[in-house]
Amino acid sequence: MENFLQDLVTEWWGILIICLACVLVWGLLSALLYRQFFKRFYDVVLSGLAIVALSPVLLILTVFGAIKMKGNPFFTQARPGKRKKLSKKQCEIKGAPYGTYGEEKIFKLIKFRTMTSEKDGNGNLLPDEKRLTKYGKILRATSLDELPELFNIFIGHMSIVGPRPLLVRYLPYYTAEERNRHNVRPGLTGYAQSHGRNTVNWEERFEMDLYYVDHISLWLDLKIIFRTVKTVLSHSGIYMNDLEALDKYRINQSRGDQQKTE
Repeated sequence: MENFLQDLVTEWWGILIICLACVLVWGLLSALLYRQFFKRFYDVVLSGLAIVALSPVLLILTVFGAIKMKGNPFFTQARPGKRKKLSKKQCEIKGAPYGTYGEEKIFKLIKFRTMTSEKDGNGNLLPDEKRLTKYGKILRATSLDELPELFNIFIGHMSIVGPRPLLVRYLPYYTAEERNRHNVRPGLTGYAQSHGRNTVNWEERFEMDLYYVDHISLWLDLKIIFRTVKTVLSHSGIYMNDLEALDKYRINQSRGDQQKTE
């Protein structure tokens, strides 16, 4: 037994067994404690490594973007982030059960700009299709416009995988159940985006977001990441066709429901 233990730490096969055992244990712990700890751990490690590895690309796109956009190459916009659970005292004050989630934390999403700021004679921005540049189309087609979101992930505003952050103005138009999509950090890519279809509507999109929130796991995240990489490399696009703005969609939906009851 003593000889076996000695060989285990000195012979190549013994070291290989130890390494495989460590990988197995690490993988098991990652799977069991993924939601509680390892998801955020991998977000920090992988986004940090990506920022360092892609720093030349980020620098080039920053300089080139500043030239092409004739100014600031970055686009920032307020987006709703993860909701925090209320403390026991806060729940008592509000008369809510312990574990209730509070308000969304608003953060600044950062991307590379793909559109100019051209305006008409009245000072209003021109339609998106007129402001979208050829350079911007290339960034969108390759998803390079999303690279600055790595900083959002590293800081803790976002995750690599999660429901995509929508506009702040949509918050009043969520149902109570749909708002549960904010119980996790928003993602660079998500279940809904990697499973998008041309006919998808808001209800289906929210259903996919909520499915993800309820079924977060290491294996599901890996599946979404691999599917995202595959679709980006194949240029098939991981995002769904543009939907009508949620606020307009819900207003029109309520009007339609009223007409049905009249």
